[in-house]
Amino acid sequence: MENSLKRRMGHNIRRIRRARGLSQEGLAEQLGFSRSFAQALDSGRKNVSLDKLEEYASKLGVDPLELLQEPADADLDPVADK
Repeated sequence: MENSLKRRMGHNIRRIRRARGLSQEGLAEQLGFSRSFAQALDSGRKNVSLDKLEEYASKLGVDPLELLQEPADADLDPVADK
């Protein structure tokens, strides 16, 4: 399975979102974009600039590098929920 930076970021955002009990809609509201963008971000289909990566990390209260760290194989979950 390809583990691009977009997929890593999507996985880590999804992991953080789920840990906080947020829906994709709740994440979108917190980060200031649409639910469809949140869904694409969650699934690793969105390309974001470094500025946006820093902004999202700040709004989530995490270090930007946490969004790019490689997840453990057991943590990989390609299914994005709504």
